[in-house]
Amino acid sequence: MFAVISDIHSNIEALTAVLADVENRGIETIYCLGDVIGYGPNPKECLDLVIERTKWCVLGNHDYATLYEPTNFNYGAEQASFWTRFSLEAEEEAASRNRRWSFLGELSMRRTLRTKVGANTAIIDFIHASPRRPINEYIFPDDVYTNPLKVRLMFERIEHICFVGHTHLPGVFLDEPDFYLPDELGDMYPIVDNEKAIINIGSVGQPRDKDNRASYVYVDGTEVNFVRLNYDFETTVKKILAIDELDDFHGERLRDGR
Repeated sequence: MFAVISDIHSNIEALTAVLADVENRGIETIYCLGDVIGYGPNPKECLDLVIERTKWCVLGNHDYATLYEPTNFNYGAEQASFWTRFSLEAEEEAASRNRRWSFLGELSMRRTLRTKVGANTAIIDFIHASPRRPINEYIFPDDVYTNPLKVRLMFERIEHICFVGHTHLPGVFLDEPDFYLPDELGDMYPIVDNEKAIINIGSVGQPRDKDNRASYVYVDGTEVNFVRLNYDFETTVKKILAIDELDDFHGERLRDGR
């Protein structure tokens, strides 16, 4: 049994709620799909928890932007990246500062796990954005109707199961192509030996599906279970509003999950 988290975006209140739920379920292994930082007010604390609690993490576009340069970001996201970088560089304790930067610098773009799922072996890819462009390509639910060729090309890049984040919109893509919301699946997708799936696990720290609860998944046997959790988003909102370099919108959007 393992959990998969993504798109924390420096939201320590959401991250601690998710980690507590994972622990309460007796899950010991956690994988992260990146964007640990960006947008939110607690990059150092979130990085420390991900370093301590996850088995591995892949590189997200906001992690990349903070480490290198923001690319194709809107003004608010760009400014958040610069503020995040300043916050990490301003850490006075050298060991903590170096550990965080080393962690970000060593993140790979893709991880693959071969593991027993029921009686069969599943090949599971862990990517932030898409199988074709792991850091910054969006796969939107509407793509199955407006750009089915794009979705089919994605499925050519995977062998079986692929977990992604990036859009902050949870759900399951199948290679018909089709897309299913968690509600349509009863919040559970059954892994099938001969069926490919790209599974978006949603966002821990900045949901955008009009549900402001933190989102993650855990895998138990052959079942991928979608979880939503309430957390103290008002505390996160207040922190963001108090930091001049962070766009107020990044706080206000947390109330509505947008």
